[in-house]
Amino acid sequence: MKNPGEQLNTIRDFVRWGASQFNAAELSFYQGMPGALDEAVYLCLAALHLPPDFPAAYFDCALTEDEKYRVYEFYRQRVEARKPAAYITGEAWFAGLNFKVDERVLIPRSPIAELIEARFAPWVDDDNVCEILDLCTGSGCIAIACADAFPDARVIGSDISSDALAVAESNRRLHGMEDRLELVQSDLFVDVPERDYDIIVSNPPYVASAEVAVLPNEFDYEPGAIALDAGEDGLDLVIPMLQSAREFLTDEGILVVEVGYTRPALEACFPNVPFTWLDFARGGEGVFLLTAEQLEMCQADFDAA
Repeated sequence: MKNPGEQLNTIRDFVRWGASQFNAAELSFYQGMPGALDEAVYLCLAALHLPPDFPAAYFDCALTEDEKYRVYEFYRQRVEARKPAAYITGEAWFAGLNFKVDERVLIPRSPIAELIEARFAPWVDDDNVCEILDLCTGSGCIAIACADAFPDARVIGSDISSDALAVAESNRRLHGMEDRLELVQSDLFVDVPERDYDIIVSNPPYVASAEVAVLPNEFDYEPGAIALDAGEDGLDLVIPMLQSAREFLTDEGILVVEVGYTRPALEACFPNVPFTWLDFARGGEGVFLLTAEQLEMCQADFDAA
């Protein structure tokens, strides 16, 4: 990717040029940004140490030579190394909150953010939510967003990966959640504190092994073996989760899990389970909800799997 040198001067120049370079390189935009233009804006502003909502009225401001070089370097990494934008900047946004991320964790992008912002309405009485569990917490984004949405609740974020928990710990400190968010290393429910949770939420690995092998190059930067790959049908973690969830929920509690495009495999495995598939105004699919009552009713189906 050739440095444009003195041909570009303003933020607007670099954004236009960057979007063109991204499209020409046929980059993948499945890890957070809607497309080339949005990513060009994001990376340009990040390189200039400006916020993502920096007013467009200032996009005609000229850049210094040092600033031009920083923007070019961010763009070069994105095109030549196909490195995801969040790993270039070291940050990602989720449910309106900023999180530190690196290659030890997935880049936050779950549609569950929209559900958290709505405080899981209408599925729970938000005034009575006291205990929340986030399984497979990764960067801690879901757990921290839940703690932000429910300031009176205790939240636990669990993960099997010590590397992921180290990132979650940095985000816990960033958001001042040390007193309200507990981080636990656990293989699903094995070492999770035995409480009655009002909400159990999870964005676990759910990609079938064969699909992991053909994902775009950008996904090579993510910890695929532990955070994406979920076996032959993508259900290696979801089925054990369904088998154990009821004993960790209150009678009015809910289980919310993202399974993405593994939905058909899950429905085929459990044709009699009344999954509620949630809709999202900002896009996204493959997130189901089951109540404690439904989990109890279908326990025999889960145990037989």
